[in-house]
Amino acid sequence: MSIERPAHRNADWWRDAVIYQIYPKSWNDSNGDGFGDANGVRARLRYLADLGVDAVWFSPFYKSPDHDGGYDVADYRDIDPRFGTLAEVEALIEEAHGFGLKVLVDLVPNHTSSEHRFFQAALATAPGSPEWARYHVAQGRGANQELPPNNWRCVFTGDAWSPILDADGVATGYWYLHLFDSTQPDVNWENPDIVEEFDTTVRFWLDRGVDGFRVDVAHGLAKVPGLPDSQGEQRLLDADGQLIDIVPEPMWDQPAVHDVYRHWRAITDAYQPTRIFVGEIWVGTPARLANYLRPDEMHTGFNFPFLRANFRASELRAVIDASLANDRVVGASTTWVVENHDVPRVVNRYALNDRGLNDAPEATGSGLEARIVRTPLSEQQERLGRDRARAMMLTMLALPGSAYIYQGQELALEEVINIPASERQDPAWFRSGGVDGLRDGCRVPLPWTRAGETFGFSTDSAWLTQPRHWRELSIEAQTDDPASMLELTRKALRLRRSEPALGEGEMVWRDDLTLGSSVLAFERPSRFGRPGILVVCNTGAEDAAIPRAGLMLASSRVPLERTASNALVIPPDTAVWLEV
Repeated sequence: MSIERPAHRNADWWRDAVIYQIYPKSWNDSNGDGFGDANGVRARLRYLADLGVDAVWFSPFYKSPDHDGGYDVADYRDIDPRFGTLAEVEALIEEAHGFGLKVLVDLVPNHTSSEHRFFQAALATAPGSPEWARYHVAQGRGANQELPPNNWRCVFTGDAWSPILDADGVATGYWYLHLFDSTQPDVNWENPDIVEEFDTTVRFWLDRGVDGFRVDVAHGLAKVPGLPDSQGEQRLLDADGQLIDIVPEPMWDQPAVHDVYRHWRAITDAYQPTRIFVGEIWVGTPARLANYLRPDEMHTGFNFPFLRANFRASELRAVIDASLANDRVVGASTTWVVENHDVPRVVNRYALNDRGLNDAPEATGSGLEARIVRTPLSEQQERLGRDRARAMMLTMLALPGSAYIYQGQELALEEVINIPASERQDPAWFRSGGVDGLRDGCRVPLPWTRAGETFGFSTDSAWLTQPRHWRELSIEAQTDDPASMLELTRKALRLRRSEPALGEGEMVWRDDLTLGSSVLAFERPSRFGRPGILVVCNTGAEDAAIPRAGLMLASSRVPLERTASNALVIPPDTAVWLEV
C-alpha cells in the first residue's frame, strides 16, 4: 500500500498532488479483446498505489464510436462496452479510493460525437431547427453556398466545416463546425440544452464519487459571435520586443468560456470533500492561463509552456518563473507536465531536440513534432533521451505545485515510430493522407511482463503492436532494479511524500552557486523541522561540481564521483536532490 501523506499536507490535496494519467485502451486488458478495460485497471490498482501517486486521471471511457480515441463521446453518462459497464466503473472508483487514490475523469465539452443523440436528432431536421441550434451552423459562401462559411481550419488538417445534406444526400447550403474531426461537431454553448446536458453530466459523475474532472479543449468552448474569418494569432510586444500577450484566434480563448467554468465551479463547490477541475488550456502566455485559474473558476490548468520547453536550463527557468508568478497572482497552484497522450514521448523529444538543434527552421511546434515522430533513434540518442527523461522527472517532481505522469513515462518508454498504416487510428492520419496524425506512437499499450506476445497487457493481442525490446523496459523487468527509471520514480515519489520541503511551497534560485547558465539550481526551504532540499539539473555539455555532501537522490544510472575537496560532480543530463 502507498504511504499516507502527513496530515499537514492533506488539505487541498490537489495543490501538490502527483496525478497519473491512464489512457484506457492501452492500460491493461482483462478479457483478451486487445483493448484495456475497467477490470484491467482494477487488477492493477496496487501498482499505482505502490508507485506512490496520489490520483488517477482517466482519458474518456464513455460510449463512443472511437473515431478519436474516445474523445468523440456518444453518451457522457454511459460506458463504452469495450471498457466495461457502469457498475464496473463504479467499483473501480470505490476500489481506487480504498487504495488512497483520488479519481479524475475526462470531460469533453467542446464537441460531441456525430452519434450523440443531439446530433442524430439534428440530422433528422432541416438547418434552422431547434435541434441544429445546439451546434454551430452557418450558410456557406459562394454563389451556391458551396464553400465553407469562413476560413477556419480543423486541428486535424483541412477545413473546419462539413456540409449538411438533406435526406436525399443533396447539399443544403448550410455547414456545421468541427474544429476537430468531422465526426466531432462543436456544440453551441449559448444553447440551454447544451448547458443542461453538461450540468447533468457533471452531477452524474460527482454523485458516483469522482474527485474531479480534466476538461478537454477548455479554451475552445466559446466562439466570437458571427464566426468571422481568422486573422491568425496576433503577437503583442513591448518596446524592447518582448512578448507581452497573444491575441487569440476567434475560436480559441474567448471571454465567454469563463462563464462556463464559474457556473461549474458553483456546482462542484456544493460537494464535499473538494472536487476539482484541471483544464487542457492551450493559450499563448502563462498570464492567459492564469485567467482560467481564478478562485471561482478552475483549480489548476496544464502547464503546456513547460511541456513544450526544450531541455535547456535558460528556457526551463523562464517558463518556471513565468508560471509561478502568474499563478501566484490568482492564488493558484502550478502544474508541471512533460508527457500526455497527444505529444511525442519525452525520450524522443529530448534526444532529438539536442543542443544547437533548436536553431533549425522546423525546431518548434508541429514541424518539430512531425520530425520527432518520424525519426528513429540511434542507440546513443536513445540513451541520451532516457538520461534527460530521468533528469526531468526529478526536476519536475521537485518544483512547487502538482505534477502529472503519463502512463509509461515512469518506464522511460520511447515514441513508437514504425507503426503500420493498417494499425493507425489517429483521425488526423486519415484526414492528411498520412502526413499528420502520428499520436498513436505515444499510445502503444504498456508492457507489464517480459514474457508473452503483448508483455502481459492482454491474453491475446494488443490494438497497437509493442516493440519487442520493450520486454526489457517492462514493469517486471524494471521492478527492484535500482538503476531503472521505475525505481527512480518510486524513490522520488516516496521522498516527495515524506519531505515537507517538496510539493507546494516556496522555492529560491541558487544563483550564488555560480554553476553557469546551463545548470538549473533551486532550493526548497526547510519546513516543519525537516531539512531543505537543493535541486540541481545539469542541461549543459560539461560537468558541474557542487561543494556539499548530503546526496538524497540522483538521476544518473552510475554512481556520481567526488573531487578531492569532496565536491559532488554532476555530469551532463543529470539531476540531483541534496539535503541542505
